[in-house]
Amino acid sequence: HTRWATHGRPTEVNAHPHIDCSGRIFAVHNGIIENFAELRTELAGQGHEFISDTDSEVIPHLVESLPHESVEELVLAVRLALGRLEGTYALALCSLDHPGLLIGARRNAPLVVGLAEGEWFLASDITAVIGHTKRVMPLGEGQMVVIDSNGPTITSIADGTILTANEIEVDWDVSQAEKAGFPHFMLKEIGEAPEAVANALRGRLDRSGSVQLDDILEEGGVIDRIDQVLLLGMGTSLHAAMVGEHVIEAWAGIPARAQDASEFRYRRPLVGPRTLVVVITQSGETADTLMAMRLAKECGSMTIAVTNVVGSTVAREADGTIFLHSGPEIGVASTKTFLAHLISQFLLALRLAELRNGIPVRQRREIATALLGLPEQLATVLAIEGRIAALARQYAGYPDFMYIGRGLGYPIALEGALKLKEISYLHAEGISAGDLKHGPIALLDSAFPVVALCTESAVAAKMVSNVHEIVARDAPVLALVSTGDPALLGIATDLLEMPPLDEVSMAILNSVALQLFAYHVAAALGLPIDQPRNLAKSVTVE
Repeated sequence: HTRWATHGRPTEVNAHPHIDCSGRIFAVHNGIIENFAELRTELAGQGHEFISDTDSEVIPHLVESLPHESVEELVLAVRLALGRLEGTYALALCSLDHPGLLIGARRNAPLVVGLAEGEWFLASDITAVIGHTKRVMPLGEGQMVVIDSNGPTITSIADGTILTANEIEVDWDVSQAEKAGFPHFMLKEIGEAPEAVANALRGRLDRSGSVQLDDILEEGGVIDRIDQVLLLGMGTSLHAAMVGEHVIEAWAGIPARAQDASEFRYRRPLVGPRTLVVVITQSGETADTLMAMRLAKECGSMTIAVTNVVGSTVAREADGTIFLHSGPEIGVASTKTFLAHLISQFLLALRLAELRNGIPVRQRREIATALLGLPEQLATVLAIEGRIAALARQYAGYPDFMYIGRGLGYPIALEGALKLKEISYLHAEGISAGDLKHGPIALLDSAFPVVALCTESAVAAKMVSNVHEIVARDAPVLALVSTGDPALLGIATDLLEMPPLDEVSMAILNSVALQLFAYHVAAALGLPIDQPRNLAKSVTVE
């Protein structure tokens, strides 16, 4: 079983399965047990000995603490143990005393049962079992499965009520299953945006606005001497850093700046013990970013790595790490990991604001509520994919594009332009809308469309003014606007209506809309979306 190291480092002792004191009850687990510290203290008081640093280890010990000699007792013990867990889990458990028995359960994490002739499988995803069977039973929320020689029985975790199994048959072969039926990994991974955002938030943010980043940025110590934040990244990661710069200054009141890691390496490093250096790299192996972090450490700076890869070089060498928990991203063009990077910046900024009293508690609560609602809001954007695809086909014939935004919309415009360049091979520029009349406007004519981010923000009225300037130069305008906003009705060539949310939320939602737009432009042009020319997923050389 392979798992992100939510609690504890990715070491052999922390690897699954985890066992009880007797060495006879085994459990593997995806998710986060939020009350594991409380349970661990209680169980240790009863004489249980723990050998790992993980939250998952409390599960077999909880079962061990209850009667479990017979099959019936073991099943009841698992049900009672699950009733005490807070958080999320997809769980598989077995006991050496009952070798013909396998127990699974789920809460806010996927789990499926694969059904073959005389054999059964537990997995987090249908794609994992498709090489063995095309018949599966996805477990419903709060359900538990007991598998013996007669097959699986589904029950409610809460009261043990036997439930009707929902068996489905999938018409996939193994190669299709790798993409879960999607034509490209990129589209599949865009569709995983709600899950990616939920995973990046899970166990880290509560509705009070309080942020838990393990042992990173605790009260006192290094945080008291920090007077500036430097954020380093390349490409998509640099755009996330630019968002981080904005929210750290706005919420925490600490001077922050985002910088291209490859440029930082070759400039005089004006950083030191009073600088917090945040390095952002999906792979954790980006050469320029890694070298920049090492330079910052030599100057005495505290370093925090934001990465998706447990055990990567940057994760091992940084003073602290924020893992994205996005799961593997196969598409070369980053999609769901970019969203998780943005969430990491919001969480970091909120944590700094919490420690520095940068904003009122009421505002922190409002931000937390908005962030926790993002997975549901993202579903509304994915639901308008058909509209976005139609717009993409309409615009796919143009050779040049300009993306404009202000505030948080500026780095999102840069990212939108980058996505289009990466997979469609079309020329696209992202610029600050305020810079439009300082040169870029000379490019505009009827053959040079502009994608304008005009959703909710403090500078939305300025964006409307920019669109009027663009239309006066005959350039087609595709404007992302808040639903019901009439400001650009009859002005912009095309409107894409988005939920009327705050600027921070719209950074996430607009990103997904622009990812879908880039994807469908490339699809309309018949290009190899998952393997764009000249690009690699991880840039491990300069």
